[in-house]
Amino acid sequence: MPFTAQDIRAARLHLQKTDPVLKKIIRRVGPFRCKVNRDRFQMLVHSIISQQISGAAAQTIQGRLQAAVEPEKVTPETILEFDLGDLRELGVSRQKASYLFDLAQKVQSGQLKLNALSRKKDSAVVQELVQVNGIGVWTAQMFLMFSLARLDVFPVDDLGIRNAIRKSFRPKHQWTRTEMLKLADSWRPYTTVASWYLWQSLEIQENLR
Repeated sequence: MPFTAQDIRAARLHLQKTDPVLKKIIRRVGPFRCKVNRDRFQMLVHSIISQQISGAAAQTIQGRLQAAVEPEKVTPETILEFDLGDLRELGVSRQKASYLFDLAQKVQSGQLKLNALSRKKDSAVVQELVQVNGIGVWTAQMFLMFSLARLDVFPVDDLGIRNAIRKSFRPKHQWTRTEMLKLADSWRPYTTVASWYLWQSLEIQENLR
């Protein structure tokens, strides 16, 4: 299910009330425009493809993959119809191809039940997903945020989040991971919304250059 207007309204009010820096960021960025990807398998595929490459490169490979399976969707079955050479021709590295095969096999066999994840707690979702080769805590957190629309996920190890905090909150301070987690305490239970605004703040700063 998507983020509800009621939840987002409550989140914005809470964040603006509890954090003056985020209040300024929210005013500059404007409305919360985060969309939820309801195709859970496809989102995980894209997350694996996106690891350690640029967004533009990931989009290119994702587009090639989609074109290769059309008129069908990217599903466990369509992934398993490829062999390693097929995926390599699409631009997928050997290692990422092995991750995609592992994901597809686990979903197809029922070992990983994506449709059941919405009924589980955040920690349980992470535990389920990290059983797949190539899916770590960060990818699981992105899934919680952008596929399950969980409101209180704070990806403290995300490079963009860490850069945004360093630039917007006491720029000369050498922030530690523990300090960032403590900073986010006041944003709960809406750290997902706070994180989205932090990512957007980097785009604003980039556009001002």
